[in-house]
Amino acid sequence: MSSLLSIFVTALLPILTIGAVGFVLGRTRDIDPDPLNTVTVYVLAPALVFYSLATTELAGSTLATIVGSVVAFHVLMILVAGVVARLVGISEPLLGALVLVAAFPNSGNYGIPVSSFAFGDTGRSTAVVYLAVQGVLVYTLGVYIAGRGASRTDEGPAAWRIGLTRVLKIPLVYAVVAALAARWLGVVPPTTIPAMQTLKLVGDSSIPVMLLILGIQLASADLGATLREVGLVAVLKMAVAPAVAVGIVLVAGFSDPVVARTFVLESAMPAAVTPLILVGEFGDTSGSTVSVAEFVSAAVFATTLLSVPILSILIFLLDAGLIV
Repeated sequence: MSSLLSIFVTALLPILTIGAVGFVLGRTRDIDPDPLNTVTVYVLAPALVFYSLATTELAGSTLATIVGSVVAFHVLMILVAGVVARLVGISEPLLGALVLVAAFPNSGNYGIPVSSFAFGDTGRSTAVVYLAVQGVLVYTLGVYIAGRGASRTDEGPAAWRIGLTRVLKIPLVYAVVAALAARWLGVVPPTTIPAMQTLKLVGDSSIPVMLLILGIQLASADLGATLREVGLVAVLKMAVAPAVAVGIVLVAGFSDPVVARTFVLESAMPAAVTPLILVGEFGDTSGSTVSVAEFVSAAVFATTLLSVPILSILIFLLDAGLIV
């Protein structure tokens, strides 16, 4: 009971509080979240990922294993979610949003504090690397998936060109390349200098802004309109995703069991706010009978609440060595 309360106070309560502020703003003010989407995609998220990746202290071999495992997890979840969604009759543009929500966990503003609480410094470092790799994937594969509905009248290479053009305009990709290059060359500046402190401040601000966007969207959401799709996402996120992560850990052969357990925990996080931002920035939802923004917001809301008991049980099993 005390562990569940600690997880709630440490990780979930701040998220709910900031989201509630956005909800109240959305109810009491006429606020357009699109400018916030743009600021997050082009400024705040790149700063967060560059600082996190440039300053992590994990060994090179461990980093390589985490990177490969994160990529494998996301590719598998994209394939699984896409197949399942088509089998139940979901089509674009809602199909792309469902795949995004199912495949990309909230590994940052939720995952990092939970992993730190559960597995200490190693858990936090692993979560930061997970976030950095996911950041590249969400703004490459994620951007393409979010915009696929907008360009689905284009066939073959034309659709891929549209997706790749969008990817090349995302600063986060270049932020990751710059961070890796700085680490390889040994020129990462000390974290105590003003420039790095400023970069950290800008990056950290992405977390409350994302949560405010979520709250604003929830203020106008009809959660009942997307009940079937949200239920499907909940199963994919809270049951299928952890199972896929465990399978990857068994194949990858992590040398550090704490890193392996953190990887599974990160993969089991609830739906991220980022798909909401991608849909708002790149998607075309004009042909959808169900509001894609409402669906994403409802999925994030539902899976975050479900995650409290589910992650508590998962942390207990992982910490006891009963899974990996």
